Amino acid sequence: MEEPVVEEMSEKTSDKAQGARTGAEPFAALRHRNFQLYFSGQLVSNAGTWMQTIAQGWLVYELTHSDLALGIVGFAAAVPALIVSPWGGVVVDRVPKRTLLIITQASAMLLAFILAGLSFTNMVQEWHIILLAGGLGLVNAFDGPGRQAFVVEMVGREDLPNAIALNSLMVNSARVIGPALGGILLAIFGVAWCFTINGISFLAVIIGLWAMQVQPHRPLILMESPWKLLVSGVQYVSKQIDLGGLLLLSLIFSVFGISYATVLPAFVEQVLHQGAASYGWVNAAVGVGAVTGALMIANQHGRSWRGTWLVIAGIAFPVVLGAFAYMSFYAISLALAFGLGVGFMVQFTMINTLLQTRVEDQLRGRVMALYTLTFFGFSPIGNLVIGALAQAVGLSESILIFAVLGLALTVLVLWKIPQIKDLP
Repeated sequence: MEEPVVEEMSEKTSDKAQGARTGAEPFAALRHRNFQLYFSGQLVSNAGTWMQTIAQGWLVYELTHSDLALGIVGFAAAVPALIVSPWGGVVVDRVPKRTLLIITQASAMLLAFILAGLSFTNMVQEWHIILLAGGLGLVNAFDGPGRQAFVVEMVGREDLPNAIALNSLMVNSARVIGPALGGILLAIFGVAWCFTINGISFLAVIIGLWAMQVQPHRPLILMESPWKLLVSGVQYVSKQIDLGGLLLLSLIFSVFGISYATVLPAFVEQVLHQGAASYGWVNAAVGVGAVTGALMIANQHGRSWRGTWLVIAGIAFPVVLGAFAYMSFYAISLALAFGLGVGFMVQFTMINTLLQTRVEDQLRGRVMALYTLTFFGFSPIGNLVIGALAQAVGLSESILIFAVLGLALTVLVLWKIPQIKDLP
């Protein structure tokens, strides 16, 4: 009579062990040394990047007092991804990813120091910012798919979902630290020091990448031309209706969801009637919400929940954004910004994870480049349009129009591709 009990207990123990091996632990990916180095370096660097984002947006608005100028800078920063990202994915599939990331991070550091130098000498003009934003966008067109594809090499497939969730947690922890510190430094010392600190912060990533122990790069033997490789990636996605649906949701969210951040400096001044420090705190509130969302995801286990969470976030985000558009009370706007952060994180992480866990390794760079294209490449269109619309009809009205369009298109995709809600 005892043997079945022992056997049942043994099976349960085995299931628990298997759960641990497949990344059920909230911080399973951090048992990998390379990911530890990556996580800590990116935390420092992303905090610096958010400091620069806050300072750059405020600087543009101070120089021009134009909503449209904010949109133009956002357009310049993102348009290289629209043109270059698909080819960036082809490069990622062919070269050592660590080497590529060291090059892109060093390039971004150089651009930050150039902007700092122009600001310290009071020579900075709007066209300098547009040109440097375009240069950084070009760097990110290779850096984005490179980082996405490098994660699986650091942790393996079993811990990949957990690594993506922790990576999102890290990015948005920096989104809390960076804007909060950036707003304070901006108010006290000015924009130049924000750009300088961002440039220094890239050293944390570069040193971490150099310290990693990685397997020697074994290039894929690809006889096709880069153009055929690009076409094969597009064809692969077009035959997978769930992948196509995820990329469509990413595109909608990029154009109509997160574009509000482009005009946020003007919104803080004109609608909330606040200054630079408050601008930093609004961004920090979004970051706190995003960290909360990332922690929720990292501690969620089981099957068939990611699609459901994606559907809920996809509908809730534009609703909260519409309420935020007309909120003139600063304290309540912080609470709504927190909600935007949660919605952003759930959508961003669910789309990323569902794509990465479904794509074949030899096509990973190309598919993640298409994701970079939809999420970042088409954002310049939203940035430019919302800036022009804000100039024409008003800030609150333009944000509300984008929220309504985003909600309508998201519901349409979910109606046409209902299997998205059942994705595990």
